[in-house]
Amino acid sequence: MTTLTEADALEGLRDALGLLKDREQVAERLLDSSAKHSFDPDKELDWDAPFEDGKWFWPPELVSLYDTPMWQRMSEEQRILLSQHEAAALASLGIWFELILMQLLVRHIYDKAATSAHVRYALTEIEDECRHSKMFARLISRGETPWYPVSPVHQHLGRLFKTISTTPGSFTATLLGEEVLDWMQRLTFPDERVQPLIRGVTRIHVVEEARHVRYAREELRRQMVTAPKWSQEFTRVTSGEFARVFSIAFINPEVYTNVGLDKREALAQVKASGHRKEIMQTGAKRLTDFLDDIGVLRGVGRKLWRSSGLLA
Repeated sequence: MTTLTEADALEGLRDALGLLKDREQVAERLLDSSAKHSFDPDKELDWDAPFEDGKWFWPPELVSLYDTPMWQRMSEEQRILLSQHEAAALASLGIWFELILMQLLVRHIYDKAATSAHVRYALTEIEDECRHSKMFARLISRGETPWYPVSPVHQHLGRLFKTISTTPGSFTATLLGEEVLDWMQRLTFPDERVQPLIRGVTRIHVVEEARHVRYAREELRRQMVTAPKWSQEFTRVTSGEFARVFSIAFINPEVYTNVGLDKREALAQVKASGHRKEIMQTGAKRLTDFLDDIGVLRGVGRKLWRSSGLLA
């Protein structure tokens, strides 16, 4: 396995995007940002305020059935109710994903110097993710909607992925889980049509996730340069499979049943929806462009990403 030091990086280690940054300097900046811009959702948000009549729980354009024939037949009340259940399902998905991410981060730093800024920032990110998971759980409870777990198959696949993932594979999956939702949340928190509590939750998540994305991007660039070729190729395949799983898990079919819709018909219309396809590919484009630049989207992995619907 190739081992490269920080000195090697500073002497000119580069990828297609340019010179790699010093790992410790990146972490120090992120630690400074964390000290200035971290939030306690229990104190920052008004959890007791009643929901406002007529306001959405997710921007309508981001609701899975938007602009489908079924959507046209639905009442405004049913559309808003669907947005509430889809927001709860996405919060549930977020908890599942962040539990995976926290375990992958612990694995990443297990054999690294605990006094390094790189490790201290990873521990700080784990703190963030703990708060986010509790925030999402409280949001689900506040809305009195069900918790929407991923399917048993995906639950077991997540457990398998945590076991076999390489370090670059872990950071690729991290970015997949963070960047698509981040794009949607950046549209959500300034949208005055949306419930204030939802806007508050997404604002906190966007601010803190920006640091997580920076950390993961910088580390993935380093890993794709320094990892052995077998690990790079394994990353391409596993990330493509995780993209496929993620795109399926992004919609929990039970939301349709719980708002009085035919589950099979709803899923068929979402699958056929040009608008939904455009939303998912637009949400993933910044990430897929980055992964393409650093050599992740190649070979079989690229085919899997295409089959996920996230890559045009």
